[in-house]
Amino acid sequence: MKRDFYRSKLSRREFFKVCAFSGIALASAPLIVDILKAAVSSPRSGEKGFISKKEAMFYKALGGETIQCHLCPRGCTLSEGMRGFCRAREPHEGKHYSMVYGNPCAIHIDPIEKKPLFHFLPQTSAFSIATAGCNLRCKYCQNWQISQFPPEETVNYDLPPEAVVDLAIKYDCPTIAYTYSEPSIFYEYMHDTAVIARERGVKNIYHSNGYLNPEPLKELCKYLDGANVDLKGFTEKFYGEICGASLEPVLNTLKTLKEQGVHVEITNLVVPTYNDDMEKVKEMSLWICENLGREVPLHFSKFYPLYKLRNLSPTPVETLEKAREVALNVGLEYVYIGNVPGRPGENTYCPGDGKLLIHRRGYEILENNVVRGRCKFCGRPITGVWPEEKVKKKTEIPSLKVSEYLG
Repeated sequence: MKRDFYRSKLSRREFFKVCAFSGIALASAPLIVDILKAAVSSPRSGEKGFISKKEAMFYKALGGETIQCHLCPRGCTLSEGMRGFCRAREPHEGKHYSMVYGNPCAIHIDPIEKKPLFHFLPQTSAFSIATAGCNLRCKYCQNWQISQFPPEETVNYDLPPEAVVDLAIKYDCPTIAYTYSEPSIFYEYMHDTAVIARERGVKNIYHSNGYLNPEPLKELCKYLDGANVDLKGFTEKFYGEICGASLEPVLNTLKTLKEQGVHVEITNLVVPTYNDDMEKVKEMSLWICENLGREVPLHFSKFYPLYKLRNLSPTPVETLEKAREVALNVGLEYVYIGNVPGRPGENTYCPGDGKLLIHRRGYEILENNVVRGRCKFCGRPITGVWPEEKVKKKTEIPSLKVSEYLG
C-alpha cells in the first residue's frame, strides 16, 4: 500500500531522512517477522480493526450508563455509544473500557537514542510499542497515521503484556518503550506491561506528551525508569491553537516525574514561526532550571513539514543552534540538537571540565567516556541511568524494509 502524505514538501530521499531521524514509527510498514510469528495467536491478529479491550483504571460512574474519565485533564463525560476524545476509550453498561489493550499497531526495536534518551543506557535497544489514538491534536504530528485514528482504522496485533516482556528479553532489549503515539491513552496496557517488566528486570521508559492526571501518573511512576516528555511550546496560546490542549498540566507532569525519582529528558520540536521565539525559549529553559534542575537534558528537535503544517519549511539548523546556545547560557548543563546528525550539538560534554564525553553521529555512538556514571577525566557525576560496565557490542537491530512500504 502506498501513501502520498510525504509528497507535499519532501522528496523521497528527504522522507527517508525524516523517518530515520525524527522517530516516525511507520506503523503500517512491515514489522519484524519473528515478532509477528511470536504474537499470541488470534483469528484477527494482524488485521485492520482488530480490537481487544479491558476495563479502565481511572474513571467514575455517574449513574445509569454515564461515566467520567479521570485519566487525563480532559475529563471526558461519556454515555453508551460515545468515544473519548482520545478515540481509544468508551463506556459500556456503566463501565469504562480501553479499546486498545494488548493490540498494538506499531512494534519495533529502536536505538534508545531515538526516543530520544541520551542519558539512559546509551547504545542499547528499546523494544517499542504503540497503539492507535492520542489525547492531543497536534497539527504537525509526525506519527499522525496512528495517533489521529481510532483502533478500528489501524492494523493491530494480538500482543498482551506478558508477550511484550518475553519479546524484549528475547531480543536482548534491556528496556521497553511506550512511545510513537501517546502511551497515556493505552494506560492499562502500559501499566500491566510495566509491572511484569519490573518483576523480570526489564526497564520501562515513557515517551509522552505529558497530558496525564496526577493520580494515574503517580501510579505509573512506581514502575517507570525513564521518561522523555514533549514540551511542545511555552505558551497557552501555542498549546491551544496547535495542540488542542493546555500547557499547565504538562508542566505539572514534568514536576511529578522529577519528584517521583524518574529520569527525565525533554524534547522541544522547534516549529518555524510558531514556537521559535528565543525569548520564549529562554523562559522555558529558565523554568526547567528552576523547577526540575540544571541537569535535566533538553533536546531541540528539527521540524519537518508533515500532516497539517506541510506549508512550512523545515527548521533551519541555525535556529536550533541558537536555541541551544540560549538554553546553555541560562544554566542548563545538557542541551542537544536533534534530527541533524553530525553536529556538535548531538554530543554530551562534561559540565565540569568541558571535555567530550559521548560522541554521537545520528544514533551511532563513536566514543563514550562516561564510566559508571562519571566523567572519565574529572570524575564528576553525570546525570542519567548508566550501565555498570561499558556496552561492548551494540545490539543487533532487525532492519525494517521501509522501501517495501513505500513501494
